[in-house]
Amino acid sequence: MEMYCYQCEQAAQGVGCTVHGACGKDPDVAALQDLLVHIAKGTAQYAVRARRLGAHDPMVDHALIEALFTTVTNVSFEGERVAAQIRATARARRRARTLYLRAALVNDLPLDTPARTATDRLLDAAEWDEESPGDTEAMIAAGRRLQLASRLAEQGAAVTGLQEMVLYGLKGSAAYLDHAWILGYEAPGLHADFQRLLAELADEPSDADRLVEMALEEGALNLRVMELLDRANTESFGHPEPSRVRVSPRRGKCILVSGHDLKDLDALLQQTAGQDIDVYTHGELLPALAYPGLRKYPHLAGNYGGAWQDQRHEFEAFPGAILMTTNCIQAPRDSYRSRIFTTGLVAWPGVTHIADRDFTPVIEAARAAEGFAEDAPEAWITIGFGRQALLSAVDRIVAAIQNRSIRHLFLVGGCDGAKPGRNYYTEFVEAVPHDCVLLTLACGKFRFNKLAFGEIGGLPRLLDAGQCNDAYAAIQVVLALARALECEVDDLPLSLVLSWYEQKAVCILLTLLHLGIKDIRIGPTLPAFLGPGVRDVLQKRFGLRPTSDAREDLHDILGGVPSGA
Repeated sequence: MEMYCYQCEQAAQGVGCTVHGACGKDPDVAALQDLLVHIAKGTAQYAVRARRLGAHDPMVDHALIEALFTTVTNVSFEGERVAAQIRATARARRRARTLYLRAALVNDLPLDTPARTATDRLLDAAEWDEESPGDTEAMIAAGRRLQLASRLAEQGAAVTGLQEMVLYGLKGSAAYLDHAWILGYEAPGLHADFQRLLAELADEPSDADRLVEMALEEGALNLRVMELLDRANTESFGHPEPSRVRVSPRRGKCILVSGHDLKDLDALLQQTAGQDIDVYTHGELLPALAYPGLRKYPHLAGNYGGAWQDQRHEFEAFPGAILMTTNCIQAPRDSYRSRIFTTGLVAWPGVTHIADRDFTPVIEAARAAEGFAEDAPEAWITIGFGRQALLSAVDRIVAAIQNRSIRHLFLVGGCDGAKPGRNYYTEFVEAVPHDCVLLTLACGKFRFNKLAFGEIGGLPRLLDAGQCNDAYAAIQVVLALARALECEVDDLPLSLVLSWYEQKAVCILLTLLHLGIKDIRIGPTLPAFLGPGVRDVLQKRFGLRPTSDAREDLHDILGGVPSGA
């Protein structure tokens, strides 16, 4: 096979991409990413040993986070940048090894050499030297020897799938931890647990029960990561506030910012202040419009477009410059290639990369572009139901549940994507009865967030909690409702209907399972890495099930009560 990858929902034939990634990843980049993950595992092996002796290095911590975030779907497609990340991670591994050896020497302890595994027969995760040879072609060849298909053949689909589920959860958590770090927020204990799980994966555990427990441990870790990121965002920019947001453009020069990174958006807003250039959010940056520290900029004009998978025609129609801040980039069309830019870990061959948050090239491209010729008819939506706003509404929600004004709550959201079947989520929310509340988050909401749902008891029926990482806010309100109603979470009149696409959705799912939340519906298909054996385990233990027909699922959830009116 040219490659083997099944980490995202677009996996070819629902099995795996073996010739070229459905995301646009070519086999060379796939091989480099496989090698990068492998070296990250080896780095973690030494980092864990050093930590046991009281030694750690922030450079090692950050290198591991960036290594795994780089391999998340739709982040980096440029081979040389991934190769540079491999070299940086190998340097971090040498530092971790040196840190461990020195600590062992000081403590007069025998050396604990990382165990050799089946994969080590191909390349030793703890010892492979990128300098001998260190050219990119040698790295690609090395990465191909680590192809996932070989582990599937040796260990079987169930064990490999569980290993990968833990790894994908760690990749998603790495993205969130990187967002927090960029804002200056750290939590060393998180890195310790992160490295412990990654090092255990390097030993290729094969016990299914232990792997399920590792997945739940990753879910617990991710909850703490989302808590840190929530604190980083709210302490940096204030708590999101319920806000009416314009979703139609206005006349003038313009820049569109997509992705997830609030600091990049803030830096761009500072640099464009007073320059008669409007800035619009796209995709997962829509929630930025509810943060007081960002809303204060009058040229933050609103939101343009919808979810990431629509970007190619939306970017083509956008008459300004475009900045991609984190994952979700697709192959740019020639029509806008000269005016799209990447920053952070995002990269696409031939696209100008901004490395230092000096967005002068982006601003110049916006000035050179046509801009919007006239104001579009005004259209508005309401967003901003973050943690503080949701928790302040708990008493009203409890009262409405007790007086039966609210019959049921639905959390409908997650990652969006292009695969057929995602109309399910629109059909589902449209069929939900008017005495039910809809909570949503992440880019899955673009399937229905411009529809009119009305109100219940002064609250909008559709409460937009924000980005995918803002699942933390939704979790906090669920826990608060359970406390107020003096019941377990599973006893709440609450159902979760989730869409998934990539690894950040995986880590959130693991968090929900860690919290004991059961009977989650997930779609539009179950992940390819969850083979029949793994699915049986998750279905029996947690009641995890695939979505089916929207009205049938709703009928089942509400106990046969007719839906729609």
